Amino acid sequence: MSTTTHDVTDFATEVLERSRSIPVLVDFWAPWCGPCRVLGPTLEKLAATAGDRWVLAKVNTEEFPDVAGAYGVMSIPNVKLFRDGEIVDEFVGALPEREIRRWLDLVLPEAPSPHVLEAEALAARGDLAGAQAALARLVAAEPAHAPARFALAALQLRTDPAAVEATVAPLTGESEDHVEALRVLAHWLARAETLPEGAARDRFAAALAALRAGDWDAALAADIEALRAQRTYADGAARDLGRAIFIHLGISHPVCEKHYRAFAGAIHV
Repeated sequence: MSTTTHDVTDFATEVLERSRSIPVLVDFWAPWCGPCRVLGPTLEKLAATAGDRWVLAKVNTEEFPDVAGAYGVMSIPNVKLFRDGEIVDEFVGALPEREIRRWLDLVLPEAPSPHVLEAEALAARGDLAGAQAALARLVAAEPAHAPARFALAALQLRTDPAAVEATVAPLTGESEDHVEALRVLAHWLARAETLPEGAARDRFAAALAALRAGDWDAALAADIEALRAQRTYADGAARDLGRAIFIHLGISHPVCEKHYRAFAGAIHV
């Protein structure tokens, strides 16, 4: 029996009690359920690389109908996350892997790496070279360290946008929307000196300059002005840049919360 995936025989011990020491993702399934057979291998694949973040427990609803009923399982597959003996969140249906990863990132955010935090502190003090060197060393030592790669790519937006692609390329299956957002930001930063003519050119250039300086607030403000000046500029460059900023920072970031309504309004005017 794997330490990360197992078939439950004692729900109280193997799920409720165990969830007090590590989050337990419970897959309620049945042998006759086609979508369950699709979802199961995906969950097992993710569990195999979850480390100490969470473990997977599989509950056959044919064998344990009382447990399924007690936890409100009306249709399957039904996946519930337990922590400290309680349900934290859940989803129903055979979601694709990228959606499950996104859901896990929301309900079980990874603790920041101390090395990444140290590099971010260096960058905050203006030592971009030191921060980049620290992250590059971490990526070289641990090529699969996704948080380090994301942090390095974010720093390269300011120091060397052309290097972003090589940094994010290995992040297959890791928050694909975030990876694509970094690519969009790097693409336009690399073209900052050769922007096409248009009514929004100067405002869009100002947004890129603010991005290069690490001023996300000013970048979004200028990007919204570019949208208002010419929504179709460079095939919707301001729209794409703004969306990439929201994805990169996260919708709950204070800068995104500040500008979201104005950005949405500028897109749809």
